[in-house]
Amino acid sequence: MWRENSCLKPKPLTRVAPVPNKQTMAHAPHKPLPKKLHIKTFGCQMNAYDSERMAEALQPQGYDLTHDPAEADLVILNTCHIREKAAEKVYSELGRMRLTKEHRKERGLDTLITVAGCVAQAEGNEIIARAPAVDIVVGPQSYHRLAHLVEEATATGKGLVATEFPAEEKFAHLPERPKGKARASAFVTVQEGCDKFCTFCVVPYTRGAEFSRAPAEIIAEVEGLAGRGVREVTLLGQNVNAYHGRLPDGSSWTLARLLRRLAEIPAIERLRYTTSHPLDMDEELIALFGEEPKVMPYLHLPFQSGADRILAAMNRKHTAAQYEALIAKVRQARPDIALSTDIIVGFPGETDADFEETLALAARARFAQAFSFKYSARPGTPAAALEGQVPEAVKRERLHAVQSLLDRDRHAFDRASIGRSLDVLFEGRGRKPGQIGGRSPYLQAVHAEGPETLIGQIAAVDILAASPNSLTGVIKSGFEWRGPVQAAV
Repeated sequence: MWRENSCLKPKPLTRVAPVPNKQTMAHAPHKPLPKKLHIKTFGCQMNAYDSERMAEALQPQGYDLTHDPAEADLVILNTCHIREKAAEKVYSELGRMRLTKEHRKERGLDTLITVAGCVAQAEGNEIIARAPAVDIVVGPQSYHRLAHLVEEATATGKGLVATEFPAEEKFAHLPERPKGKARASAFVTVQEGCDKFCTFCVVPYTRGAEFSRAPAEIIAEVEGLAGRGVREVTLLGQNVNAYHGRLPDGSSWTLARLLRRLAEIPAIERLRYTTSHPLDMDEELIALFGEEPKVMPYLHLPFQSGADRILAAMNRKHTAAQYEALIAKVRQARPDIALSTDIIVGFPGETDADFEETLALAARARFAQAFSFKYSARPGTPAAALEGQVPEAVKRERLHAVQSLLDRDRHAFDRASIGRSLDVLFEGRGRKPGQIGGRSPYLQAVHAEGPETLIGQIAAVDILAASPNSLTGVIKSGFEWRGPVQAAV
C-alpha cells in the first residue's frame, strides 16, 4: 500500500452509466490466477487502517498487493476530503490511473478503478460523472462490501456507488485480521464519526455520527495483533477520547478504561491514541499518563485558534484559556509529555489581532509537534458561507509565520533529547546502510546502527544528534556492533 500525507445525504447502492470492457481474465477451473491490488492512501491514520482492512477483505478473492499500478487488476484510491487540495489530488491521480487503464487495455488486460474514503462519501455519483474510468465508489462505512462490489462490477460492467452510513454493519462484517508476522506497530480504529460539528469540518458528513466499537471486539483484535508480533498499538478515532464502547449489559467503557485493559496484554508494550478533542479530555484519561507506563507520553490535542472570537465561529465550544488550563493539567500528570496540535490560519473573519493570539498561545504551549494549515472552504460546511473570507496571500503569510514558530519549538524539543537515553521501538531499516530506524516514546524518528534482528524490539538508545526530521544515536545493549549485516530474507 502506498500512502501520501458538503452536507450530503447518504445514498444507497446505485448503478450509473455502464463502464465497458470489464475484467475478462480467464480462470483455471479450480485454481484462479493470482490478481494484483494497488492501494494508494491519502490523508489520516484512519485511512491507513482502512486501507489495510480493504486489502485483507480482498485477500480471499486472490488479490496480492503490488506497489506498481501498471500491474494491478484492481486499483483503490482511499481518499481524504478535509482540504480542497486533497480532493483535487484524487482527481489528478484518477487522470493518471485512466491512462494506466488504457495502456493495460491495449495489452489485453482489464483494470478496475475504485475510489474509497471520504471523497467517495461526499461526492458519490459525481466522481463517475467527472471521471468515467472509475468503476466503483465506496464510502468509509461500506468498504466491508468491497469484495461483493468488485465481483458485481466485473460481472455487470456497470459503475457502482455504495455510500451507506451504518458503522456497526461494517465492523460486524469485516474479516478477522490475517495470521502471520506483522509490523511492530499497528493502528486500530476504535471510534468513528463526530458529533461536534465544527463549522469548518466535513467529518460529520463523510464519517457520520459518533460510533464506538465494543470493547470485546477491540480487545480481540489487539490480542490477535500482539500474537503476530505487534508491540505498539495506536487507537484511532475522529474524536477518539469520546469513546464509549458498550458492554452486553448496556454499560459502557471510557477510553481510559479501554486503555487500562489493553495494557494488561503482556506483548503490547506501548499504547497511543489520536485524535482527541479538548472537551473530552476527562480527569481519568489525563491521570492515565502518570499511572500507566504503557501509555506513551505523547498527546495530539488540536486547538485550531488562539482567539476566542474565532473559536466561537468555529463552534469549538472551548476558549483559549480553557485549552491552556487543560494542557497544564496534562503536563502536571506527565511533565515530560510531548504535545502536538492542529492550527488553522485564515479562518473567515480572522484579523491580524486574532492571528497574533494564535501565535501567542502556540508560543506559550511549546508544542513538540504541530500541523498547521490554511483554511480551506469545504462545500456544505457552515464556514464556507461565512463573510470575511481571508485573501490567499494573507493566509500564506500567516501560515509561514506560524510554521516558523512551530518548527523552532519542535527543533528545541528534539535538541533537548541529545544526551538522553530513549527507549526506541525499531520498525525497519534506517536511512543509511547498516542503520535501523524506529520511534521514541515521544514519536520522534530515531536512527541507529544495529542489526536487523532488533527490528520489532525495543532497545535503549543514547541520543547523539538531532537533525531537522530525526534523531541519531547509539544502541545501548549487550550485542557487539560488527558492521553491516545481511538483509533479512
